[in-house]
Amino acid sequence: MRKAEVYHNGLLAGVLIQNNSKSYEFRYDDDWFANDGRPAISLTLPKTQQTYRADHLFPFFFNILSEGVNRKLQCRQLKIDESDYFGLLTATATKDTIGAITIKPAERE
Repeated sequence: MRKAEVYHNGLLAGVLIQNNSKSYEFRYDDDWFANDGRPAISLTLPKTQQTYRADHLFPFFFNILSEGVNRKLQCRQLKIDESDYFGLLTATATKDTIGAITIKPAERE
C-alpha cells in the first residue's frame, strides 16, 4: 500500500491511497470535508462523499501527469516504470504543478 497527501494551495485536502495495482482510494481530510468554505479538489470528486474508490488511478490525478516524450524522460531520469502512474505522480507533482493541487508522498505510519 502506498499513500500520498493531496494539498490544495498548500493546505491538506485529502489522502490518495494505492492499495494494489487495481485498487485506489481518495479520502478527503476530515477538517477539509467539514469546512463548507473549502472547495472540492475536482468536479469529479465532489465533497458530497468523503471517500472514493476506483479500480484505476482517478482521471483527475492521472491528468496531472506529463504526457508523451516528457513522461518517458521523467520515468527514465527518476528510474520509475512507465506504467507506475502512482509512483510518477508522487515523484513529479510535489511542486510547480498547473493549478492549485500538489501531491506529496505520505510519511510512513
